[in-house]
Amino acid sequence: MTKMEATRDGYGQALLELAENDKIVVLEADLGKSTKSLHFRKAHPERTVSCGIGEQNMLLVAAGMAASGYIPFASTFAIFTERAFEQMRNGVARPNLPVHLCGSHGGTHTGTDGSSAQSIEDLAIYRTLPNVTVIHPSDSVSTRILTKQLAASTSPSYMRTARNKTPVLYADAGDDVIQIGKGIELKDGQDVAIIACGVLVAEALKAADVLAEKGISATVVDMHTIKPIDSALIDVVAERCGALVTAEDHSIIGGLGGAVAEHLSTTNGTPLERVGVKDRFGESGQADEMLELMGLNAAHIVQAAEKSILRK
Repeated sequence: MTKMEATRDGYGQALLELAENDKIVVLEADLGKSTKSLHFRKAHPERTVSCGIGEQNMLLVAAGMAASGYIPFASTFAIFTERAFEQMRNGVARPNLPVHLCGSHGGTHTGTDGSSAQSIEDLAIYRTLPNVTVIHPSDSVSTRILTKQLAASTSPSYMRTARNKTPVLYADAGDDVIQIGKGIELKDGQDVAIIACGVLVAEALKAADVLAEKGISATVVDMHTIKPIDSALIDVVAERCGALVTAEDHSIIGGLGGAVAEHLSTTNGTPLERVGVKDRFGESGQADEMLELMGLNAAHIVQAAEKSILRK
């Protein structure tokens, strides 16, 4: 049976493992239990700052700590990070300070919290900021590894994690496989390439199995880093397959699909179909219900793949 874990658990584990570096500090906005930074707080209260329900304050406190030589990891719900966008822009990104912001409970997969809590635009928002690395891992293991790698970065970042459990895809992987800025080819195919991130990587793998039953050979790429995107890997799979699909639990505007489309517009113009939230808000429902309602699950990825192939 496939092991299931939430990516937010990988984030919490990474903070604990990073704690041996006394420059690591953690900031919370009253949601440490949900983001899983509470494990660090319990073990190292002297290096944890509780900012209450004050996301704007949290970002500027983190900026001050980064300017003083610390390595801050700040977290809250993805939707609440958006309250502090101006602080992230002017207080963190513009001076290029190594503040690492984590937004948990992102996307419609969050489910029953409803549309007001489902950030479908966060990846696009942070992609626009110069100096900011944007990451959306697919499982708990890659989240743990990528979070630990961020500690060595001299620039700011935004990482989105999820509340609900998803399959563990990288049980035995290490830094040699999972690296910031490098997509991972999980399945090698010839007819179409599915480039996915976050919770939809597992759905993309399911879609590849369905396509195989139809005689269609699909490549699956885990593009965990949205910025800087692995344009070299996009070029490789575009050349090999001649048809592409992007899949993300995020608006099709400005996220992974937007990043891939922007790159293709400057290269070979390979046919691309984007699976994502289509310029609408979410609703309240269970995670699987939301993936079906929003057109994000494996069945919809299969349809997009077939459509992209027809455009060759």
